[in-house]
Amino acid sequence: GKFKETVTNDVQGLLSLYEASHLRVRDEEILEEALTFTITHLESIVSNLSNNSLKVEVTEALSQPIRMTLPRMGARKYISIYENNDAHNYLLLKFAKLDFNMLQKFHQRELSELTRWWKDLHFANKYPYARDRLVECYFWILGVYFEPKYSRARKMLTKVLKMTSIIDDTFDAYATYDELVTFTDAIQR
Repeated sequence: GKFKETVTNDVQGLLSLYEASHLRVRDEEILEEALTFTITHLESIVSNLSNNSLKVEVTEALSQPIRMTLPRMGARKYISIYENNDAHNYLLLKFAKLDFNMLQKFHQRELSELTRWWKDLHFANKYPYARDRLVECYFWILGVYFEPKYSRARKMLTKVLKMTSIIDDTFDAYATYDELVTFTDAIQR
């Protein structure tokens, strides 16, 4: 399948085809060709785009396609792009911002609870060699479960990940070889 060169005049169409081609599965030759075709043409026209909003959208898409973006990070990025689009729907934009901000507040409250839990354990004093990675652990889990309904899973998995990071730090930076052998034997049992 060859693509019509006239398609290259429609930047939004090229961008949509580019994003859609990332949903391909193995041996879908037409979508492989679509990806190559759209990358080639989007890269060649991006610097000549006079519409700055569209230029940013194309640059962002080429840098990180929607398919490869964490949903809420992608939403935040797109809100900024959409806001600068002259044809944006004011109410839709307002709703998107409100939704994003409400969910962000929700996540901040969760992180505050997790921080309190962590401080109450006094692990920073007990294991001073361990890296302070609570926010990082939370962010990793947020990539999997960002919806409010998964609050409990997010908190539990953040705690598991944080404890695992302490074990990792103990193994990597603190324990002696003999202690590591004993520790490994205990885990294998």
